[in-house]
Amino acid sequence: MTLRWRRLGLTLLSLFLISLTIVTQAAGAIGWADLLLRGLQIYQIANISTRDEIALGQQIDREIRAQVQISRNAAAINLVQTIGKELVPVSDRPDLPYTFQVVEDKAINAFATMGGFVYINTGTIAAADNRAQLASVIAHEMGHISGRHSLEQMRQAAIAQGIASLVGADRDRLVQIGTNIALTLPNSREAEFDADRRGLFNLVRAGYAPQAMPQFMQKLASTSGEVPTFLSTHPNVTDRINYLNNLIQENNLQGSKGLDDSTYQQTWQNSQPRERQRGSTLRRMQN
Repeated sequence: MTLRWRRLGLTLLSLFLISLTIVTQAAGAIGWADLLLRGLQIYQIANISTRDEIALGQQIDREIRAQVQISRNAAAINLVQTIGKELVPVSDRPDLPYTFQVVEDKAINAFATMGGFVYINTGTIAAADNRAQLASVIAHEMGHISGRHSLEQMRQAAIAQGIASLVGADRDRLVQIGTNIALTLPNSREAEFDADRRGLFNLVRAGYAPQAMPQFMQKLASTSGEVPTFLSTHPNVTDRINYLNNLIQENNLQGSKGLDDSTYQQTWQNSQPRERQRGSTLRRMQN
């Protein structure tokens, strides 16, 4: 009984502290009863049900699709979706109805939003040496979803902006915040390491070579003129590579699937328009 009341006290204290944050910004414009209710509602934003998370993600997805160019490249779409279907059953949250989409953009990037929505740029597909490297990027983005990282960012934004509800006008503002989080805002250091860890273990459970993840990061950090967006976050790329290599060694992680470089590159090359294929062939002949 004592432990039960202690837990209740801690919960009420947490809500009280959240309320204090809101009241500082609201400058006493609302009463204490409303204040406590808003604190409770903001707490619920980061702890919404899976059903509500999916519904909110669907709204954010519609906003994202209106701002990016979704690719119609059938081969690229099939590649990303096929890998995604391999990863989902052995992911941390296999209950989510994941949607894997390809963005027509030469920039090397990938991002995700709550509810199971993953987006991979065509530039990332082209940059990968093999299927395992591409799978490592998809698994990492799924790690952000399973870690509910965007929901935590949304909770923090809701506190900052005084948003307290998942309905009405507040919900519309949350959708805009979620869209902004997915497209422009970096993840925290802790979230990136967590997504790396979750993605790595997901990759191995699907049979893929775990070394593909740090190797792809190393390649992008070494060969790109600038660090790709999804790597240019708080953790230093070298720190993330070392972290992954340590995880692989300490846990004796093994896997070999997805390392057939020539097959992957040929599949990607064949998916390109004929004009681009001729240009690539000419460059190879000149070299």
